[in-house]
Amino acid sequence: MKAHQGGNAEKGGGPAAIDSGERVALVVTAEQAGMRLDALLSTSIEVLSRARAAKHITDGRVSVAGVATRQLKPAYRVEANAAVVVVAPQPPSDLVPWHDASLVIVYEDEDLIVINKPAGLVVHPGAGHPDETLVNALLAHVPELDEVGATDRPGLVHRIDKDTSGLLVVSKTPTAHTRLSADFAQHDIERRYVALVLGRVANDGFTVESGHTRHGGDRRRFTGRKGGSRRAVTHVTVLSRSVLTTLVVATLETGRTHQIRMHLSERGHPIAGDALYGGIRNHPRTPTTIPEIAVLQQIGRQCLHAYTLGFRHPMSGQRLRFHCPMPQDMHDAVVALHGSEGADLPQLDVALFGPG
Repeated sequence: MKAHQGGNAEKGGGPAAIDSGERVALVVTAEQAGMRLDALLSTSIEVLSRARAAKHITDGRVSVAGVATRQLKPAYRVEANAAVVVVAPQPPSDLVPWHDASLVIVYEDEDLIVINKPAGLVVHPGAGHPDETLVNALLAHVPELDEVGATDRPGLVHRIDKDTSGLLVVSKTPTAHTRLSADFAQHDIERRYVALVLGRVANDGFTVESGHTRHGGDRRRFTGRKGGSRRAVTHVTVLSRSVLTTLVVATLETGRTHQIRMHLSERGHPIAGDALYGGIRNHPRTPTTIPEIAVLQQIGRQCLHAYTLGFRHPMSGQRLRFHCPMPQDMHDAVVALHGSEGADLPQLDVALFGPG
């Protein structure tokens, strides 16, 4: 990141340059105090005309310390010593659209799209998965997505694991991306998962709070037992119990990588089918356990499903909440172990947004 004092700190006193995808920080000088934000940017950053500066502001690519991004307008008057950050648009993505994919769209408007992701689908390209991911499928559906957010994961403001199913929101515009990203960073999002875990959980409800860091013995895993500067909090509510399993709802207060899988495993109740965190076990075979063992042995992935997602619409501010039922594989396992009533997920509309 380049930092420029008052936009004129480069040697020679000329304006700062900004390249595609670059982030530039400015500090408003006493002489610049009171200027319109678009005028400040156009005089401080090379290649930015007044019109382009205004578009950067309305697209949500400009932030001013202490001011909510959604409140910024081109005519906003800057104050002395305010830190101003500008992020130029990323270069077009070289990701290949995946036209043969079938997206399960729960909701869509001009600013965002909510997807019900199936288990087994990787969210974005990475090592071992260069294409045929959710992002590739979204690019076929929304071609302009390659101009939103990071080049390698356009539109994304959060993720869920490959073998976790359920709800995911994706931004379709730079402004929506900036605002949704800020809400996720501030944990101002409602996310509930249903999980089938091994063992009979003793308490009807509990909270796990820990640090979050890489596991020293296995870089694929995370742990809360070794501290770490990142805080992870999961609230757990028991729905029902069988002989060998418990069906729970996990509500995220924070959203770290593998957080629910890590927390439940380290409480002694790994998610059924989660080989990485101990969710595959040899259970004692008795007349009461044998039928359940047979069900558990048929589970081919971690039984974790993101069934509630709530957030404020990035443009209108309207409170939105979406629910989606468990997919067939998890539904069948839950019914076999907990009966048909176990598959009826509660709405639990009491957290961030209240009833509705």
